Amino acid sequence: MYYNSCYQHGVDEKRRVQVPAMWRPAATGIEFTLIVWPKEKEGACLRVLPPKEMAELMQTIDAMPNSDPKKTVLKRVIGSKSCQVALDKAGRICLPEEMAREAGITDRAMLVGLLDRFEIWNPERYRGVEASDNVLSHEAFKLME
Repeated sequence: MYYNSCYQHGVDEKRRVQVPAMWRPAATGIEFTLIVWPKEKEGACLRVLPPKEMAELMQTIDAMPNSDPKKTVLKRVIGSKSCQVALDKAGRICLPEEMAREAGITDRAMLVGLLDRFEIWNPERYRGVEASDNVLSHEAFKLME
């Protein structure tokens, strides 16, 4: 499965946001991991990892040297600023109140595909990220040449 394109959706009073049909897992009971992902300039967003990507993130962190204090910081921050969420029968996920507040998500959300995962943004914050990405994209595409 690939997470591509951008979708803007409303967020209801219970902080539920619709996940695009093509991004929903075929199997039921699959949980995504939501992580408050800090961005220095734009502010935080919510990064959404499917189980395979979360397992890979944990392996990456576990492979870091135990002598590096940043490893413990990463584990503590990601552990305390993440949670598992499942899709409800209508294909929505519920954003925990504190996480939504930190990401600035209120009545609208922008879901942005990152191919192997996706992010949920406050639409205003995302416009800033999109502008920065547009500036860097020419250099970034050179990585694929």
